[in-house]
Amino acid sequence: MPRATKTLSLCVFAAAAAAAFLAANASVQLVEDSSEIGVRDALDTNALTWAEVEADGLRVMLSGTAPTEALRFQALSVAGSVVDAARIIDDMDVVAAKAIAAPRFSAEVLRNTSGVSIIGLIPESTDRDAIVDGFAAMSDLPVTDLLETADYPAPTGWDDALAFAINATRDLPRAKVSVTAGRVEVTAITDSVAAKTALEKELTRAAPPALRLTLNISAPRPVITPFTLRFVIDQGGARFDACSADTEENRDKILAAAHTAGLDGTGRCTVGMGVPSPTWTQAVETGITALAELGGGSVTFSDADVTLVAAEGTDPRLFDRITGELETGLPEVFALAAVLPETLEPSEGPAEFIATLSPEGQVQLRGRLSDEKMREVADSFARAKFGSANVYTAARVVDNLPQDWSARVLTGIQALGYLNNGAVTVTPDKIALTGKSGDQNARAAVAQFMAGKLGQDGTFDIDVAYVKALDPIAALPTPQECEADISQIVSASKIVFEPGSATIDEGALNTMDMIAEVLRDCGDLRLEVQGHTDSQGREEMNLALSQARAESVLNELRARRVLTGTFVAKGYGEAAPIADNGSEAGREANRRIEFRLIPPPSPQPEGETALESAAESGDTESSDGVEGSRDE
Repeated sequence: MPRATKTLSLCVFAAAAAAAFLAANASVQLVEDSSEIGVRDALDTNALTWAEVEADGLRVMLSGTAPTEALRFQALSVAGSVVDAARIIDDMDVVAAKAIAAPRFSAEVLRNTSGVSIIGLIPESTDRDAIVDGFAAMSDLPVTDLLETADYPAPTGWDDALAFAINATRDLPRAKVSVTAGRVEVTAITDSVAAKTALEKELTRAAPPALRLTLNISAPRPVITPFTLRFVIDQGGARFDACSADTEENRDKILAAAHTAGLDGTGRCTVGMGVPSPTWTQAVETGITALAELGGGSVTFSDADVTLVAAEGTDPRLFDRITGELETGLPEVFALAAVLPETLEPSEGPAEFIATLSPEGQVQLRGRLSDEKMREVADSFARAKFGSANVYTAARVVDNLPQDWSARVLTGIQALGYLNNGAVTVTPDKIALTGKSGDQNARAAVAQFMAGKLGQDGTFDIDVAYVKALDPIAALPTPQECEADISQIVSASKIVFEPGSATIDEGALNTMDMIAEVLRDCGDLRLEVQGHTDSQGREEMNLALSQARAESVLNELRARRVLTGTFVAKGYGEAAPIADNGSEAGREANRRIEFRLIPPPSPQPEGETALESAAESGDTESSDGVEGSRDE
């Protein structure tokens, strides 16, 4: 074949090959473009815009970060509806799943007379057996464990809240205690208002400073037996020896009637259960009004028995009229006994028995008794009540005493036991008790006791004064008084440390003794022992030194058997100067220890419960403190 022909043939073949190659490339590009565009449009239509599409020949690669595993599978499914699933290459990632949040740990402690139940969710790190043993030791009752655990760290404040709940159950015979991290809510019932007040005070003092404590403590109305009221008008004015009412509204009505009859001040009247009749208030108002018209004497209600005793020297005609009107004016059920005392000649002294109780607890019995056996009985009765070594009997035996004399003498001795000191005088017509007591309710208690013992025909006088200094609760110093006492001590003798150390100087140990003596009488104060330094030296060293010195003071108090469970030691370094650090006198003033009262937790927001809110804690704002240290 000629060379020209061969060359032409080769050129034709080359051109055909090139054309075929170009056509193939064009076809592949068309497939890539159509696949990529089709898949992208489908993903966009299904709101999967996070997915990226890239075609490489017949392969379609999907990339990007899927918010969830489900959306990743959805993107693959959508792409598979456009191109063959075998052509899809999955190169997508999935957002890392967030760590599961820790649950809210909480526990409910339910205690009654039959046992203790613990319900809730606690951290696995909490010693479950120790919790059960703690509640069992505090209450001495069987403990039912209904707790669940979760493997998460215990939140801040959880251990303190749980420890406080365990200790609190010791004084809560009927209660529910709700515990969360940093918070405890106590719902309880006490037997009396006094017990409620004492319990609230004790729990508040025992709570750690950072703990939020909510107290819902109620005191039921007392059962008053007999239901007693005694209103007296004498030379000292008008007063209640005892007052009982069934509702707050009726109490106000009784007090209003008493004020009209001459009562000064607010007056005290106990609201309780046991009223003998719905018409009690009407009867009391009628009796008080009648006594006011008589001008003096006493009216005593003991359940439905009413005794009106006129003052000596009352006009008999006035007495007859008033008692007649009172008898007809009293509601049904109430029975009246009216007494007009006889005026005795000055030379005719009635038989009497006198028992005296000294402030030291010594009792003397003197006067008249009916026989030798009665003298032995009275002596034994007094010794049993006041102590064998505290009774001296100097009574003599005489004849012709009233038939009920022995019973009246024993009643008088027993009534004397309501006082801290005083005397009781028994005569044929009445029993008179005078003295002092540290119980604000002593007068009412004596009146209730006398009315129950003597009956409707018995008459008695009560002159009992409340003395705050004798009250074991009211006589305790307040936190502010304790702070003032410590201030006086340290102002005279500061707490001194050895130079550059946290060791208290030996010369300041007597100051620590005096402070400890004050604190032992103050109960469980919420107190912060603060350490402060001057600005000399590095700030970090001053902060550490102030903390060490505050802890040293706290340890010295513990060594002196001061209960420091509610105390906190905290160092402030040079951050809170009270004088200019530019002078030696100023630096001396800034080197100090301060005792500051920690205020009670702020009230819980209305509607918020202990299991519905997270524990909150923060810096406490202290009241003006007590300065008392010096370092060299």
